[in-house]
Amino acid sequence: MPAYPADYADLNRRLWNEKTAHHVASAFYNVPAFLAGASSLNPIELALLGEVAGQRVLHLQCHFGQDSLSLSRLGARVTGVDLSDVAVDQARQLNAQLGLDAEFICADVYDLPGQLPPRSFDVVFTTYGVLGWLPDLSRWAAVVAQFLRHGGRLVLVEFHPVVWMFDNDFTRFDYSYFNRETITEQETGTYADRSAPIETTSVTWNHSLSEVLSALLGQGLEIRHFDEYDYSPYDCLPGLEDMGERHYQFPHLRGKLPMVYSVVAHKK
Repeated sequence: MPAYPADYADLNRRLWNEKTAHHVASAFYNVPAFLAGASSLNPIELALLGEVAGQRVLHLQCHFGQDSLSLSRLGARVTGVDLSDVAVDQARQLNAQLGLDAEFICADVYDLPGQLPPRSFDVVFTTYGVLGWLPDLSRWAAVVAQFLRHGGRLVLVEFHPVVWMFDNDFTRFDYSYFNRETITEQETGTYADRSAPIETTSVTWNHSLSEVLSALLGQGLEIRHFDEYDYSPYDCLPGLEDMGERHYQFPHLRGKLPMVYSVVAHKK
């Protein structure tokens, strides 16, 4: 694992605090439609989750809570966790506005042990652009395993590590597929609003599929499902085109590039 700055979490918290207000106001997240009843969940994760009514769901890195609240609307008992205090405050406001009963905690994923009872969740759920903010996947997998009850499951849907190898124009490889460097970048705008007047520092890591799966297996979790997809359900990268049914691809790489993968892992 590469060395990383001790203040990486503070830098990333500031980044997400800056981005949240722009995300809430963006067409990308479409909060008015969400408040009117639209779900923020995609077919990939809905198919993997199945029936969640009555289940206890721990949603890691939940941002400002739309997916957590969509799960709550389906009858799940949801606890959402995020590093950004601004995002968590917004999630709590939406929860109150919608009259739902989700709980939201502001915490680093690594700091969760001790804040919630172990083995208390049926599902740990985390999706899209989450693992790259964490330097150590063995520690992450240990948190997942700690909070799952016996027979519980992790549902992970994430952008494929091949995507993060490219430059911003998706014309060449700038980064390793393997986790061999800490990637510190200066960002302007945000994927939900590229014209947003913000400049932030991000600290991330690219985690290969073998690193992800090995971390879960190392905690004794049983991989029950793994799949890869040649599209993104979000228009969140420069140059993507909508191929229909919210399948976004790069025209020059159509059908050639893995963009998303999914894992379901069970605790024995």
